[in-house]
Amino acid sequence: MLSNLHYAKPRLVVPLLLVLAIAACSKDEPATAPAAGQAAAAGQAAPPPPAVSAEVQAMNVDQLRDAATNALRENRIYAPGGNNAMEYYLALRDKLPNDPGVTSALTDLMPYTLIAAEQSIAREEFTEAQRLSAIIEKADPKAPALPRLKQSIASAQEAVAQRAEDSEAKTKAAEENRLKEQQRLAQQAEQQRASEAAAAQQLVQQQEAARQEAERQAAARREAEQREAAARAAAAPAPATPASAPASTASNSGAGNQLRPISTPAPRYPPEALRAGTAGEVLVEFTVGTDGSVTSARVVRATPARVFDREAVNAAKRWKFQPVSEPVTTRRTIGFNPGG
Repeated sequence: MLSNLHYAKPRLVVPLLLVLAIAACSKDEPATAPAAGQAAAAGQAAPPPPAVSAEVQAMNVDQLRDAATNALRENRIYAPGGNNAMEYYLALRDKLPNDPGVTSALTDLMPYTLIAAEQSIAREEFTEAQRLSAIIEKADPKAPALPRLKQSIASAQEAVAQRAEDSEAKTKAAEENRLKEQQRLAQQAEQQRASEAAAAQQLVQQQEAARQEAERQAAARREAEQREAAARAAAAPAPATPASAPASTASNSGAGNQLRPISTPAPRYPPEALRAGTAGEVLVEFTVGTDGSVTSARVVRATPARVFDREAVNAAKRWKFQPVSEPVTTRRTIGFNPGG
């Protein structure tokens, strides 16, 4: 009689605590539960805990009754593991298999445990869902909802695993695309550098070709000028006296006034004409005083004009001859040849 009275109170309290119990247990569970992906991994990596913990199994009948009563009072119907009413009543039933109060209490608490298991599946907390499923199976191995619950856990685990696999594949594909894009950009940059280098090389070649062409044209102009100067020199009349010895042209060119050279230094070659390879000649008319020095000199004809004039006159003014009885005016052709 006392035993029946002891279990009558839980039967009355349990229906009243339906909403509060589920809400309280659901509120407590996520605080310590891992994230969805972590929970799935934990559920697959580690086996679920037993329906009744070893600590609860070790308690005696009186301890189990007191613990079950306190758990109901504190709305610990199915959680936390190892300290909830369902485990205490399951342990009591192992010790008192024919006690109707224990059986009745387990029957009343089964729907809440089933709801909690489904909520754990929805949150992808598979370890907790498997623990609750084990409690349900121990309470009633033939419970109609048990196969569906197990299938839901397995399907949800597979879905999470597939989602993780898809996410990994997506991440891998994104990384591959990122690497391909980096490679594409690197190749594009390398091609750009190669194109710029080729353009720079082409510009250098064009500049070098332009320089060589300018030098060729300059050389052609110099050669044409030399040919022209040579043609003019060939067309000019031969001097009256040989280039090797000055000839007297004055009316007073008697034997006593014949010019005999003492020093006739060669003219200086103009640097510009020497670099250009220009040749030519200048016909100079000069007067020799009685002391044998040149008193005056002028250009009669020059080929090419105004290139060798100054140096030819300067050279003539430096010439020295033996003294003569009277001034003598004569002409001499001074030649300029870059080859000596």
